[in-house]
Formats: sequence, C-alpha cells, structure tokens
Amino acid sequence: MVIGSGFGGSVSALRLAEKGHSVLVLEQGSDREDGKMPRSTFDLRRYFYAPKAGLRGIFRITPFKDVLVVSGAGVGGGSLGYAMTLYVPPPAFFEDPQWGGLRDWRAELAPHYETAQRMLGVTDVVADDPADQLLLEYARETGVEATYRKARVGTYLDTPGETVADPYFGGEGPARTGCTACGRCMVGCPVGAKNSLPKNYLWFARKRGARISADRQVVALRPIGGEGAAGSEGWEVVHERTGAWLRKDRRTVRARGVVVAGGALGTNRLLAQARADGDLPALSPRLGELVRTNSEAVLAVTVPADQATRLQTRVAITSSIYPDPHTHIETVVYGREGGAMRWMFTLLTGDGSRVTRPLKLLGQMLRHPRRLLDVALKPGWAQRTIVVLVMQSLDNAINLRATTGRSGRVRLQTEQDPEKPNPSFIPVANHVTEWMAQRTGGVASSSILEAALSIPTTAHILGGAAIGATPDDGVVDADQRVFGYSNLLVCDGSAVPANVGVNPSLTITAMTERAMAAIPAKEGATPAAPVGARAVAGKTATANPEPLFAR
Repeated sequence: MVIGSGFGGSVSALRLAEKGHSVLVLEQGSDREDGKMPRSTFDLRRYFYAPKAGLRGIFRITPFKDVLVVSGAGVGGGSLGYAMTLYVPPPAFFEDPQWGGLRDWRAELAPHYETAQRMLGVTDVVADDPADQLLLEYARETGVEATYRKARVGTYLDTPGETVADPYFGGEGPARTGCTACGRCMVGCPVGAKNSLPKNYLWFARKRGARISADRQVVALRPIGGEGAAGSEGWEVVHERTGAWLRKDRRTVRARGVVVAGGALGTNRLLAQARADGDLPALSPRLGELVRTNSEAVLAVTVPADQATRLQTRVAITSSIYPDPHTHIETVVYGREGGAMRWMFTLLTGDGSRVTRPLKLLGQMLRHPRRLLDVALKPGWAQRTIVVLVMQSLDNAINLRATTGRSGRVRLQTEQDPEKPNPSFIPVANHVTEWMAQRTGGVASSSILEAALSIPTTAHILGGAAIGATPDDGVVDADQRVFGYSNLLVCDGSAVPANVGVNPSLTITAMTERAMAAIPAKEGATPAAPVGARAVAGKTATANPEPLFAR
C-alpha cells in the first residue's frame, strides 16, 4: 500500500511493482490529466484544492500561525503544479548534523540522483528572457555573477507544440508535445510538455500492474497483531471518499507493508492521528519536530506594461543565483493565466513584529496608493509580474503540534523551534526585490501574510518525520523505516532532515529511490528491469555543476 502519489509515492509504486509486489496507491486528490488541467487560476474548481468546498484542483493553501504552506494535490502530487526545477543540493545539506554522521550521503545518493534525473527528464534551460537578464544584472552589481546559472528543469523542450513518440524511454512511455514556453507550468501544463509523474513513474507503475485509486483519503493506519514487532504480520489501512460530508464509503484494506507518502503535512497528520487513536503508540516523540520551510520567502515585482514583453515566454523558472553561501534566489512566472495569484501579494514591507509590520504596511498603502492599485486592481498583473523565490540552507525549524478535537480528529498547529526559529523576514530577499522594482520602474511586493502578520510563505514544507540515528533523534532510520514498527516506511518530504536550500523535488525522488532499492523482491517473483537504469542519448542530463558558493 502506498499512501500518496507525489515524488515519494510514485517512485515507491513503480519500484515495488517492478519487484513483483501487488501495489495499491491511494491518493486523496483527483486524477488530472492534461485535458483536465485548469484553464487559469480563476478556474477555482480545478485549480484550488478544498474538497469540503467542492474544489478539487491541484493547488492547496494551508495557513498556520507561523507559516503559510502551499502544496500540490492530485494523482502526481506536487508535480502537477510545481515549477519543474530539479537541482542537486549544495554540500551543506548532506553534512547537516541531523543525519550527516549516519552515512556518506553525497556518495550514497549520487547514483539515485542520476536515476531520478533520467526518470524526470532533466535538461538545462538555454534561452534568456528579461527576468534572467535582470537577475544577472543584479548578480553583477552585487559581485556574485559567477554564481549565476541556468535552471535545470524537467520538461520536454524539443519540438515546440509538436507531438512526438516517447523520447525518453525508448518508445515505452507516453507520446510528448514540446514546450510552447507559455510560462504556466505552475497553473498546470496545457500541452503535456512537463515531465510530471503521470508521464514517467506513475505511467510505468501502472504498466507494471500498480493500481491507483484517486479521491480516497486515508483516515486510519493499524498494525495487524502477531509475534514480533508491530506490523510484522501486515497492516490495515482505512480510507474514505475525500471531502465527503455524507456517504463516506469507508473501506478497510489489508497490506503486507505500507509506504506513507502523503507529503509533509499529510504524513505528519496521519501519523499523529494514528498515535492519538492508540494505533501507533511506539512512534518517536520527535514526530512533528524539525519541520523545515526551506527557510523561504516569496516576493514579487510587477513591471510596467512596456517592460513586460517576453516576460512570460519561458518555463516557470529559468535561472538562479547565490547572493551568499546559504541563500538561493530564483525568478518565477505564472504565465498569462496566473492572475488570481495577485491576491497573495501586497506592497513590500520591511522587518518588524506582528504589531509593527501591519503598521508599516498601512503606511506603505497610505504613501503609495497608486502602487497599491497596480498590485491589487490594474489589469495584466500576471503578464507583468516576476515572482522572486528565495531559499536558504540554514538550520532553522518549526514544530507541528497535534491537537485532538471533540470528534477525535487531529489538527496540526505550528510553534517556533525555541533554539533555531524559522525566519519571518530575509533581508536579501527584500533587497533584490526592491532593486528589480527600481531598475524597471515597477512595484515591489511582499507575500500578504508576511507583510500583514509576519507569517512567511513556503512552497517546500519538509520534515516532521525526519531521518535520525535513533527514535530519540528522528522518526525514521537511515533507510526511512519507521522506528518501532515493521514494514512501515515514510518516503516523502517529511523524511527530509534539513533545509535543502534548493527546490527539493529531485532530492525527495533520489532519497526514495535509495529507500526502495533496499526493499527485497517478492518471494518467487522475477523482478522487471528497473526503468531509468540506463541513460537515453540526448535526453538524460546527469551532470550537475555546483554553484560557486557551494564548493
């Protein structure tokens, strides 16, 4: 049983099926193929995810006291709406004290990063656009030009607009249509150029016999009794219709083993619920701790209309820089159909507390009403806006605390780590955003909750069921097996033990490839040859030069 179909769940499904195991994948989101993608971010039912309200899209917003989390939903998880940026992290990630002493992680994960890059079709963006040129100019002015690099992305860039036979897997995969550079990767690729998980891992998992059941939410996880460690005789998984108020269609399925891959929030909530129900009492007390936000800030610059030419003619992310050894900056676009995202931004404000920052924001609004109207109401926001994504590899964290309501259902709440709190303001993020606004004559924006309530936004929530040496250090061991139980693994962002400092999808994929390699084949089965074990000439990019500051 695999719970979730994102980067961890899809890898697990394929590799287990290849080893002869019968695999069922339960995904709480819907099955969104290319023709069912949202028309725009204003297509609320197909873009936003809030199943209790009838919204079954690919983009989920989860607010907490200390962070606003945006994440993916649907068969294929975050790959449906992510920006396809696939970097190997800098050395600091592999050497983090939380897990650095357990293995030589750079060496152990290297072959799995290569496999992940083959499977996800990583290639290098070549073309420059106005946002790239701005970022490069900023890098030159601040003395970090040597760190500028074109993005590594998972999309089919050849034959723009033309559909061809599978170019990645020797004809065994789906036909592909070349990227048309519409910029709407995060709204949902409308042509099928994005190498999302339904086009690689999940495609082959299905071909190997794995079953995928969408719109099913897991509500309970129980080990089956027997001698030895709990779970040695198997597991019961209880699931029901996602978002159902009535007629929940609750079912119980038995499985030999379970891979929990519901994303950092989904996995933490499910494990916390199982502990609250008394089903997993031996879970590490560290569950919900060491939750990482990738130390992110999300800002934006809205340029004048006369400077917006070609701004959206690209993939979502095309280049990045390191302004200091721990900070990674990328420019991002939503494409012309991303207009509803303007409501996540307001005028740029500086540092302060939850008392002073709202006052600063009010002052900005009173002093600059034209800028406010430009950000909030002036037409063409999506065509004219560059999103600035800032990530750090610093050691900071929050915790997810589980509370149980009268119904017995668990809710997660955040609290800052007292020793290494997650930042709510990153000075260099404001600096680059202000610089771009001045350079273009545009308007600089902060995320609205950061400006109004000092709550940062992250698109890369990690941790909470982190790898550790013992149950006193983490929730899972170095092979991502849950301490205290048999045949129970966590394979998604919640197992990641440190801030990655770059987009984490490739790392989650590589870590899961490694964890699945340790699972034995089904007794008596003849394992299928692993897909992606060999490079495809001209379509596999495995070289990954590190940025200057990471060396």
